[in-house]
Amino acid sequence: MRKEIFSDIEIIEPKVFSDDRGNFSENFNLLRFTKLININYSFVQDNISLSKKGVFRGLHYQLKKPQGKLLQVLSGEVFDVVVDLRRNSKTYGDWMGIILSKENGKQLWVPPGFAHGFLVLSDEAKFFYKVTDYWNKDDEKCIKWDDPVIGIDFPWKPILISESDAQGKPFLEAEHFDFI
Repeated sequence: MRKEIFSDIEIIEPKVFSDDRGNFSENFNLLRFTKLININYSFVQDNISLSKKGVFRGLHYQLKKPQGKLLQVLSGEVFDVVVDLRRNSKTYGDWMGIILSKENGKQLWVPPGFAHGFLVLSDEAKFFYKVTDYWNKDDEKCIKWDDPVIGIDFPWKPILISESDAQGKPFLEAEHFDFI
């Protein structure tokens, strides 16, 4: 079932100051961020991925050391998707999707407990994300992007998917979180 937005997910629109010379934006301010989400997370790693049109990356999550993610597209456009994997949540099993692009400048805060993925809509997209825990290959999990139980309504079918993402588990067989 698709939800417009989950109560724990935040869409953040950084302030942009423009003049004849160009523009300036404050992409992250810890005080503003902490006040917005009402929890004090520490970010430990920044990541950037560059992907071609039609690439889908996800639906990824870590179970033992779950990551909160602050996401932003630096160039191009993506369809960003999250799936609630918190068994005790009112939105358990639901998904939401949002367009993130350089043009709209939106950021998305995804707290621990969600699977995350994105489909590149533009010719190319540079995707930036801050995470609250380190990536751990042995802890990384993946849910099938096209699982009918979740029923994500993609703008089009992904063209390029990594071999490991193509082997993701069905939603009902995947490990989920027992916390909210």
